[in-house]
Amino acid sequence: MFSRRFDASSFSKSFSKSTRHSRSTSFSVKDAGVSKRRPSESRRRPGTSSGSVADSSDVTLDNVISPIVTLIVGPDQRIFAAHENVLAKSPFFQSILQNQLLEAQTKKILLPDEEPEVFSAVLEYLYKGEYYPRLIFNKKRNTWELEQEADGGRAEATIHHHEVEGELLKDTAIYCAAEKYGLEELKRIALRKQGLQCGIQASTILTSARYAYAHTPDTDSKLRAHYLALIIRSRNTFKRSGTMQLEMFNGGTQLFFDLFVALCNHVDDISAAASSPRSPRSGRVF
Repeated sequence: MFSRRFDASSFSKSFSKSTRHSRSTSFSVKDAGVSKRRPSESRRRPGTSSGSVADSSDVTLDNVISPIVTLIVGPDQRIFAAHENVLAKSPFFQSILQNQLLEAQTKKILLPDEEPEVFSAVLEYLYKGEYYPRLIFNKKRNTWELEQEADGGRAEATIHHHEVEGELLKDTAIYCAAEKYGLEELKRIALRKQGLQCGIQASTILTSARYAYAHTPDTDSKLRAHYLALIIRSRNTFKRSGTMQLEMFNGGTQLFFDLFVALCNHVDDISAAASSPRSPRSGRVF
């Protein structure tokens, strides 16, 4: 998605264009609401007229603090730029901006463990309140759907994540990032998008489920419950999956005990429904 490594000379550039899909999630200086006016034009010495020249000792680099923050993301050090007021919508970044000692001219935040494509979606949400592809409500079907490309295609459902060294469902990674950055509304959006993509391999679902368990607290069960329900609904596929068999054999995570409990509850519900007496229909003679 991005190709540049960190370089101090490239600080003024904003986001690079994604190569994973045709829809750009970058933002211009105008989108970010950043004035193009030079800082020196708005920092005159008090009491001086517009035609006067302030003493050079009063205007130094230490007095000119840019509101733009450089974010260096992922192992490849991809560069993003954002206005500090936009980043401050996240408690995670607000804390950093308030407490971390940042250089006056080049404010930098390092996010070496984040995936650039995931962070691009997070930043798009901070600016626009959504991320591509957007949710569209289908009134005829009374369901939520993902917007399609102009040519009728769909955005890719998976990304290559360096942590798992393989494919991961993008919306799951965004949900976990939203958990990290304290963005509850973004979590709700990402959760609603889970399962709206088709044709996902069983191995990718299992990898994403393990990732969800590893990056959400035990108190946050919504995404975990989604994966348990998905595996149960698709049990005919998973019981024939060699990947599932290997995962169950290796075990070692809370996922599989939760899955066992969920399957037991599912069987109990079916048994209870089968054994409960049916209410007689009106007008029927026994």
